[in-house]
Amino acid sequence: SFSLYLWTWWRLCWRKTRQEAARRRREPERRAVESVTNRRAAALAGVVAGLIATVFQLGLWAAAAVPLPQTLYRDARLTVAIVLGSAALTPPDSFDWTVMVVASAVHFALSIVYGLVFCTLLARLSPRRSGLWGALFGLLLFFLNLYGMTAFFPWFAVARDWITAAAHVVFGVTLALAYPLPARPGR
Repeated sequence: SFSLYLWTWWRLCWRKTRQEAARRRREPERRAVESVTNRRAAALAGVVAGLIATVFQLGLWAAAAVPLPQTLYRDARLTVAIVLGSAALTPPDSFDWTVMVVASAVHFALSIVYGLVFCTLLARLSPRRSGLWGALFGLLLFFLNLYGMTAFFPWFAVARDWITAAAHVVFGVTLALAYPLPARPGR
């Protein structure tokens, strides 16, 4: 009877230990999948925010009677010059497929990077105030991009205006709201 008790106890402990070891082996795998999912959600939120902020900026330009196609082409050339250098600024502000494709690629690549950065920060902040954090992040990006980065890309100084600031704030708020709550770690 005592040997039966020991055998049962040993078997239960061994099974529990085996199950615990299997769970521990799966734990890093689960965390890696969760991390990839969070990164994917953050990148998608960045793309969505970049798209909505662009549409918002176009709407503000139209409402403020800013010469719309020329300003869009100018900003596209400013963005392309990040990759191709200041030589991309010399052609007139007219439509060019190459410029628009490269500018869109740079715009959305930066939107994804900003989405990854912000959503990493957002995971540590209060989700109830995510819109406020997003607005502050957008404002920070405005100052970083249009004041800080002009040390490297001085041609961006021409784009400093209230419309660009508002578009950056909309980017941040949209980013905060587009990042789904289930994808946030610890929620």
